[in-house]
Amino acid sequence: MTEKQTGFGHRKGSNVENTVPCLALENLTKDFGGLRAVAKITLSIQPGERHVFMGPNGAGKTTLFNLISGEIPATDGRIVLFGRDVTQLASYQRAALGIARTFQITNLLPNLTVFENLLLACEALSRTKFVMLWPVSRYGHLLERAQHLLNDFGLGELRDEPVKNISYGDQRKVEVALSLATRPRLLLLDEPMAGLSSSETHSMDLLLKKLDPAITVLLIEHDMDVALAFAEKITVLHQGQVLAQGTKDEIRTNPMVQEIYLGVDVE
Repeated sequence: MTEKQTGFGHRKGSNVENTVPCLALENLTKDFGGLRAVAKITLSIQPGERHVFMGPNGAGKTTLFNLISGEIPATDGRIVLFGRDVTQLASYQRAALGIARTFQITNLLPNLTVFENLLLACEALSRTKFVMLWPVSRYGHLLERAQHLLNDFGLGELRDEPVKNISYGDQRKVEVALSLATRPRLLLLDEPMAGLSSSETHSMDLLLKKLDPAITVLLIEHDMDVALAFAEKITVLHQGQVLAQGTKDEIRTNPMVQEIYLGVDVE
């Protein structure tokens, strides 16, 4: 096994993992009472792929992420991570296998400093979290990991600032940094640019493009320009179903996408 050093969140790679899809969804379905939010979605995501999910509000994008990460159980279908069926595993078990995510609304500890948030995230999958009597300062590797993330995301000047006092754009950066603390194999980013100014969006876009190419990244994004710039493949959802899937050029010229998602009359 060799250590990749080509971007943020570098992790060890495996030739075995590269021979199977990172993620496979098989007829994945989620019902909320009489509402079918996700309807028999089948797709395969390759290791290291940059894949964007698009669609109007209510299309099922966040519900799909919640299913993949284990926040909610599937009604039917299977979720397979690097050849292992994880459909019945809890969210913390999937996290231990390499799934990390961000949320539409920032999910940080507002009264703790930026560094303390990062340090807790680094400790999340470490055995040190079960040791209550020793100070965290004894674990140099955790402090070093948190400091590296702080530097990588340009947050050094905010190290000792409570999260509640920093800008929304910087809070978004912190959240993405937290998601990389455990060196995930699969990273789910739920609208990381939502609510950002144009300059903050540009900054976030640069950060995402520096992510280690070994990490598979799934991104929910409404901005077509951002999506096309980031994605290798795009899946467009509509009413819980896959409307279209393909390369950015195929999606850009797809008449159904133009009519339903972009609101273009193709007649």
